Amino acid sequence: MESAGTRDNGGSASETTSISLPPTAPASGEPTLSATDKAAIEALPKNSALLIAHTGGNQGARFLLDQDTTTVGRHPDADIFLDDVTVSRRHLKFHRVEAGFELEDLGSLNGTYVNHDRVDRYLLKAGDEVQIGKFRLTYYSGSK
Repeated sequence: MESAGTRDNGGSASETTSISLPPTAPASGEPTLSATDKAAIEALPKNSALLIAHTGGNQGARFLLDQDTTTVGRHPDADIFLDDVTVSRRHLKFHRVEAGFELEDLGSLNGTYVNHDRVDRYLLKAGDEVQIGKFRLTYYSGSK
């Protein structure tokens, strides 16, 4: 993001801001994956999954789902720690089920969203966008 200061006729400073989309968020809304991300997804074993953060303070971070239950929240003991006040201390859990992974919101204050719809429980599919507070993560499942 670039910012340039300008002067108006009254002599006070005003700012003009130019915003461009980062390479991880093209105009189509689909995240662009790096070669490293693609390789990590292709290497996923069956019964595992990967969440890739595309926005928020953890942008670019990858979180492996390879346990029967994975906790997410602002609590230091969470398996996936997301440090922001928009995330509840115990926000949600991912459960490994026969069909893949299901998420369960734990009564979080701001809710959990999948593809922009608020959900309490949801069976994830490859490419789903999971929003936890201000963090947006894309879900990729292992197929090997």
